Amino acid sequence: MATTKKMYQMEFELKLSAPMLYSLLSSPSGLAEWFCDDVDIKNGDYVFKWTGETRSARILKKVTNKSIRYQWLDSEKDEFFEFDIEKDEITGDIALIITDFSAEKELAENKQLWESQIHEMQANLGMA
Repeated sequence: MATTKKMYQMEFELKLSAPMLYSLLSSPSGLAEWFCDDVDIKNGDYVFKWTGETRSARILKKVTNKSIRYQWLDSEKDEFFEFDIEKDEITGDIALIITDFSAEKELAENKQLWESQIHEMQANLGMA
Protein backbone atom coordinates (compact mmCIF):
# COMPACT_ATOMS: atom_id res chain seq x y z
CA MET A 1 0.00 0.00 0.00
CA ALA A 2 1.31 3.45 -0.88
CA THR A 3 1.85 5.94 1.87
CA THR A 4 -0.86 8.36 2.90
CA LYS A 5 1.80 10.58 4.38
CA LYS A 6 3.28 13.48 2.46
CA MET A 7 6.96 14.24 2.11
CA TYR A 8 8.18 17.58 3.45
CA GLN A 9 11.55 19.29 3.85
CA MET A 10 12.99 21.70 6.36
CA GLU A 11 16.27 23.61 6.13
CA PHE A 12 18.47 24.83 8.97
CA GLU A 13 21.68 26.86 8.71
CA LEU A 14 24.26 25.58 11.14
CA LYS A 15 27.68 26.86 12.11
CA LEU A 16 29.35 23.45 11.95
CA SER A 17 31.77 21.72 9.63
CA ALA A 18 30.27 19.05 7.39
CA PRO A 19 32.26 16.24 9.10
CA MET A 20 31.16 17.33 12.58
CA LEU A 21 27.52 17.62 11.50
CA TYR A 22 27.66 14.25 9.72
CA SER A 23 28.93 12.64 12.91
CA LEU A 24 25.94 14.07 14.81
CA LEU A 25 23.59 12.62 12.17
CA SER A 26 25.15 9.21 11.67
CA SER A 27 26.90 7.95 14.81
CA PRO A 28 25.07 6.52 17.83
CA SER A 29 26.88 8.90 20.19
CA GLY A 30 26.17 11.89 17.93
CA LEU A 31 22.47 11.04 17.61
CA ALA A 32 22.17 10.56 21.38
CA GLU A 33 23.37 14.15 21.86
CA TRP A 34 20.29 15.68 20.25
CA PHE A 35 17.87 13.24 18.60
CA CYS A 36 17.12 10.67 21.31
CA ASP A 37 18.24 9.47 24.72
CA ASP A 38 20.36 6.58 23.47
CA VAL A 39 21.14 4.56 20.33
CA ASP A 40 22.25 0.96 19.99
CA ILE A 41 23.11 -0.92 16.83
CA LYS A 42 21.64 -4.41 16.61
CA ASN A 43 22.13 -6.57 13.51
CA GLY A 44 22.98 -3.43 11.53
CA ASP A 45 19.81 -1.59 12.59
CA TYR A 46 19.84 1.55 14.72
CA VAL A 47 17.70 1.17 17.86
CA PHE A 48 16.63 4.65 19.02
CA LYS A 49 15.54 4.99 22.65
CA TRP A 50 13.49 7.70 24.29
CA THR A 51 11.85 7.61 27.71
CA GLY A 52 9.18 4.93 27.37
CA GLU A 53 9.69 4.35 23.63
CA THR A 54 12.03 2.42 21.34
CA ARG A 55 12.04 2.51 17.53
CA SER A 56 14.36 0.81 15.10
CA ALA A 57 15.58 2.17 11.78
CA ARG A 58 17.74 0.91 8.96
CA ILE A 59 20.20 3.00 6.95
CA LEU A 60 19.09 2.99 3.32
CA LYS A 61 21.82 5.23 1.92
CA LYS A 62 24.79 7.17 3.17
CA VAL A 63 27.39 9.41 1.61
CA THR A 64 30.06 10.40 4.14
CA ASN A 65 29.87 14.08 5.16
CA LYS A 66 27.01 14.61 2.69
CA SER A 67 23.83 12.66 3.49
CA ILE A 68 22.26 9.77 5.37
CA ARG A 69 18.83 8.23 4.85
CA TYR A 70 17.07 6.15 7.49
CA GLN A 71 13.87 4.16 7.34
CA TRP A 72 11.85 3.24 10.41
CA LEU A 73 11.32 -0.53 10.35
CA ASP A 74 7.63 -0.01 11.18
CA SER A 75 7.00 2.57 8.43
CA GLU A 76 5.71 2.18 4.89
CA LYS A 77 8.25 1.02 2.32
CA ASP A 78 8.37 4.38 0.52
CA GLU A 79 8.79 6.48 3.68
CA PHE A 80 12.13 7.57 5.13
CA PHE A 81 13.82 10.41 6.93
CA GLU A 82 16.95 11.90 5.49
CA PHE A 83 19.60 14.39 6.47
CA ASP A 84 21.40 16.22 3.65
CA ILE A 85 24.35 18.50 4.26
CA GLU A 86 24.81 21.25 1.70
CA LYS A 87 27.67 23.71 1.67
CA ASP A 88 27.30 27.07 -0.02
CA GLU A 89 30.38 27.29 -2.23
CA ILE A 90 30.53 31.08 -2.00
CA THR A 91 29.88 31.70 1.70
CA GLY A 92 30.97 28.32 3.07
CA ASP A 93 27.78 28.17 5.15
CA ILE A 94 26.43 24.72 5.98
CA ALA A 95 22.74 23.92 5.61
CA LEU A 96 21.07 20.83 7.03
CA ILE A 97 18.10 19.75 4.95
CA ILE A 98 15.76 17.30 6.64
CA THR A 99 13.34 15.28 4.54
CA ASP A 100 10.60 13.42 6.38
CA PHE A 101 7.03 12.18 5.93
CA SER A 102 3.95 13.18 7.88
CA ALA A 103 0.20 12.86 7.85
CA GLU A 104 -1.35 16.22 6.94
CA LYS A 105 -2.97 16.65 10.37
CA GLU A 106 0.36 16.03 12.14
CA LEU A 107 2.55 18.18 9.87
CA ALA A 108 2.74 21.28 12.09
CA GLU A 109 3.50 19.17 15.16
CA ASN A 110 6.18 17.18 13.34
CA LYS A 111 7.86 20.32 11.99
CA GLN A 112 7.82 21.79 15.50
CA LEU A 113 9.45 18.61 16.81
CA TRP A 114 12.28 18.88 14.24
CA GLU A 115 12.78 22.55 15.14
CA SER A 116 12.98 21.58 18.81
CA GLN A 117 15.48 18.79 18.05
CA ILE A 118 17.73 21.08 16.01
CA HIS A 119 17.53 23.71 18.75
CA GLU A 120 18.64 21.01 21.21
CA MET A 121 21.58 20.16 18.94
CA GLN A 122 22.58 23.83 18.78
CA ALA A 123 22.19 24.26 22.57
CA ASN A 124 24.32 21.19 23.28
CA LEU A 125 27.03 22.60 21.01
CA GLY A 126 26.85 26.05 22.62
CA MET A 127 25.37 27.62 19.46
CA ALA A 128 21.97 28.65 20.83
